Amino acid sequence: MKILAVSDREEKSLWDYYDPEKVAGVDLILSCGDLDPAYLEFLVTMTNRPLLYVRGNHDDKYDRKPPEGCIPVDDRLFDFNGLRILGLGGSMRYKPEGEMYTEAEMRKRVRKASLRLAAAGGFDILLTHAPAKGCGDMEDLPHRGFECFHDLMNKYHPAYMLHGHVHQEYGHFTREREHPSGTRIVNTCGYVILDIPLPEQSGSSRTDSLLYKWAVQQKGRYKQ
Repeated sequence: MKILAVSDREEKSLWDYYDPEKVAGVDLILSCGDLDPAYLEFLVTMTNRPLLYVRGNHDDKYDRKPPEGCIPVDDRLFDFNGLRILGLGGSMRYKPEGEMYTEAEMRKRVRKASLRLAAAGGFDILLTHAPAKGCGDMEDLPHRGFECFHDLMNKYHPAYMLHGHVHQEYGHFTREREHPSGTRIVNTCGYVILDIPLPEQSGSSRTDSLLYKWAVQQKGRYKQ
């Protein structure tokens, strides 16, 4: 599966000078936040591909004008053709308003997701705005990462963590790194294109979770 991942900066090469060849073969678009809703609308319209997004710390504007045709996945576990995507947007809280959270508040969001994760047998992509603490973040509070993201990666070993928030011009930008859990961490500031192999099986048939099987069976969707 080919994924276009974007965040933080509206790329002129994808907007002002759009060239369909740059996104040829893209199956899915993922936004890690802090982007103009009109930009996301443009991408989903021109590519005719689904776009999933989490909010960045500057995306309270989405309350007034959400990006039409795009799918919010904050605090959701979204299954796209067998690829399980967990969305946890926002940054560390450094002022009262905005899409921001303390470490304790983000941990609470993670705990709320834990039952869904257990039921689904885990997840494949952690989609965030902020980085994990010590993995591409900065020492100042606004750009500090969340410690609890390590807990998610160590427990579930997702293939990828995609984030933004830390820009190239900040001086110590690293596009990719590997987490000790084996998760590949990618800073998507601007844009990146990733080729991600799909799981061998998709949907409910590939999980070993009895709770998940029971839940979908009640809805008449699970077949032995």
